Amino acid sequence: MVGSIKAANHHNNGYGLEEKLDELRSLLGKADGDPLRIVGVGAGAWGSVFAALLQDSYGQFREKVQIRIWRRPGRAVDRATAEHLFEVINSREDVLRRLIWRCAYLKYVEARLGDRTLFADEILKDGFCLNMIETPLCPLKVVTNLQEAVWDADIVVNGLPSTETREVFEEISQFWKERITAPIVISLAKGIEAALKPVPRIITPTQMISRATGVPMENILYLGGPNIASEIHNKEYANARICGADKWRKPLAKFFEAAPFHCMGQQ
Repeated sequence: MVGSIKAANHHNNGYGLEEKLDELRSLLGKADGDPLRIVGVGAGAWGSVFAALLQDSYGQFREKVQIRIWRRPGRAVDRATAEHLFEVINSREDVLRRLIWRCAYLKYVEARLGDRTLFADEILKDGFCLNMIETPLCPLKVVTNLQEAVWDADIVVNGLPSTETREVFEEISQFWKERITAPIVISLAKGIEAALKPVPRIITPTQMISRATGVPMENILYLGGPNIASEIHNKEYANARICGADKWRKPLAKFFEAAPFHCMGQQ
């Protein structure tokens, strides 16, 4: 039920990536021309890094996989954060060039001057997680409408805190009522809830998701460990475990080897 994973301290040059993607697509019954749809729900540090690592590794195969992330709209970036974000941008030549090329640099100049307000979902599209702005990510496809994000997703990655997981997935369940097959859900959420009735027990985020949506537990996995998101993004050493039924744990562990985890074997 548990696989051990570590972050690989090397750059994957693309060797074997398409084969891993094709294997997972085959297991999910994806036809040619129908991309594998992977959606991150929640754009905190860990959730954003996870989506960005997948995008870095597999985003080149646009006809075979679609990776996007959902976050709530409307959260403004305060003036001090915008000023600091501008400093980060100008200290990184690669990021500066990318924003100029995307015609996105001017809005950061204006935000620094106080002439406009930036929003968290807008900077995420440029690769900046609001609570991790020191670590620029790759640009991400950001969706702010939850139904649009998840209704046809093949794999949903829960990057929400455990305190928000139940509420959001109860809303998601409304969009999955007509689904014929259940999606795979991978939860990154740490933390538990306590329940007293009918008997005292703990409830994990994976159990919350299953109860809220009706997705069977065999389709829900947990991936986590004592990780710092920025260190994982910078390909520094970290540990993680992917837990769940063998049917999906083994192929997903193999798939995540490139992003940038390396499977260390089963326990």
